[in-house]
Amino acid sequence: MSLRLARVNELIKREIGNYLRTRYRSESVCWTITSVDVSADLRNATVAYSVLGDELKSREAQLFFRKHAGEIRKEVSTYVILKYSPRLQFVRDYGIERGNRVMEILDELEEEDDSLKTKET
Repeated sequence: MSLRLARVNELIKREIGNYLRTRYRSESVCWTITSVDVSADLRNATVAYSVLGDELKSREAQLFFRKHAGEIRKEVSTYVILKYSPRLQFVRDYGIERGNRVMEILDELEEEDDSLKTKET
């Protein structure tokens, strides 16, 4: 990825986050924009978000982003001046949840190891 694309990705990520925090303060508490990947031609952007909460919150976030994608695109285009305003596609990022699950498994293994050590002594 070129340096320019990396800067555009970060700029769009920041502007989406700012817009969501100011316009949708109460709804935006449960999700975070984790990354943006703009295509080389700057016409499309994949926006990854993570959700804090259960599957209901996840579904609500998915519906919210689907409904407001055009509005968010329009708002971002006023602050990020590009030849084309990229079409935003929102996808859920499971990375944080997977990381949390790995940490839970490691904690369980550590507890099992500790209990085995205490039984041996």
